[in-house]
Amino acid sequence: MKKMLVVFLLILCAAAAYWRIHAVRQAKAAGTKAGPGAAAPVVAARVGRTPMPVEIRTFGTVEALATVTVKAQVSGLLAEVAFAEGQEVKEGDLLARIDASPFEAALHQAEAALARTRAQRVNAERELRRMTELFAKGFVSENDRDQATTTAAVQQATERADEAAAESARIQLGYCTIRAPISGRTGRRLADRGNLVAANTTALVTVNQIRPVNVSFAVPQQDMERLRDWRTSPDMRVEAALTESGGEAETGRLAFLDNAVDRATGMITLKAEFSNVSSRLWPGQFVNVRLRIAVEANALVIPYRAVQNGQKGTYVFVVKPDQTVEVRPVKIARNIDEASIIAEGLAAGETVVTDGQQRLGPGTKVAVTGAGAAPSAGHAAP
Repeated sequence: MKKMLVVFLLILCAAAAYWRIHAVRQAKAAGTKAGPGAAAPVVAARVGRTPMPVEIRTFGTVEALATVTVKAQVSGLLAEVAFAEGQEVKEGDLLARIDASPFEAALHQAEAALARTRAQRVNAERELRRMTELFAKGFVSENDRDQATTTAAVQQATERADEAAAESARIQLGYCTIRAPISGRTGRRLADRGNLVAANTTALVTVNQIRPVNVSFAVPQQDMERLRDWRTSPDMRVEAALTESGGEAETGRLAFLDNAVDRATGMITLKAEFSNVSSRLWPGQFVNVRLRIAVEANALVIPYRAVQNGQKGTYVFVVKPDQTVEVRPVKIARNIDEASIIAEGLAAGETVVTDGQQRLGPGTKVAVTGAGAAPSAGHAAP
């Protein structure tokens, strides 16, 4: 009984192996190229001419249009912090206050010294007038008159010095109130209320101007010739898209072209300015940059899926009028999204295979089961 069971299991395994081998052979037969009598189903598209942008694509970094690190300009006790971290502030908004008591006292002292000097100057001028009248009548010597003149001049100079001292004390008092130097967004608070701050040393906060904002990027020196007229080119524009987001790109304008090529990398730095009304661009972010230099008015375009790579370069399958295919070498000028711009090898109106190339060879008969137009500039938009 056990022997019969073993024999039955062996027969069952052999049958399973046979059917597996048979299925593999059928799959291989289905994947072979269509013979001369069978038409291979393919999807094709017509070669067309359409306006297409000439673009440079690279990566860039978002930079604040202006960055200011706010520091105390006088030393003292930080009495008030009037901003919140990450707050939007406008130029002139109150950020912090330093205890003003010592500076108010210094101002009062300077104003008192100025008042005393003014009184002394008035008296010296009055004395000079008397000495001048007496000298004219011969009652005093010329030396007495000269001494009165000198005293009046000294008092006038002292008054000007005291005026400057009072103005300096007034300025120092004004520095106790710290206001935003630019409009932007505050960073983290760097000093808390109650701390002693040192003049021109202690940083309180950093303010970044993020509307508008800059994007810095670099392009190869080979593209310099096409960028020389960037100030006057009506078609030139820059688009920036977040690398982690598939949303709509921000559009800006080229604002800066560096005056030298980096010798180490052969790249030249550019900057583009974006209004950033949506605040999507944040300083320090990496973005995908698309610099449109011009628009080619009559570009020869096919879907990029039609292009194949071989040992001799790129080629496409061209569908001939007799519904057979021809292998045609092509030269690609550039690729934009789902479109390939053809430099050589095709003519407008021809049909190329975009799907099903794995079943084709030179002279293979095809049956076009789907067709589409060549991509247009609209398809190339981000």
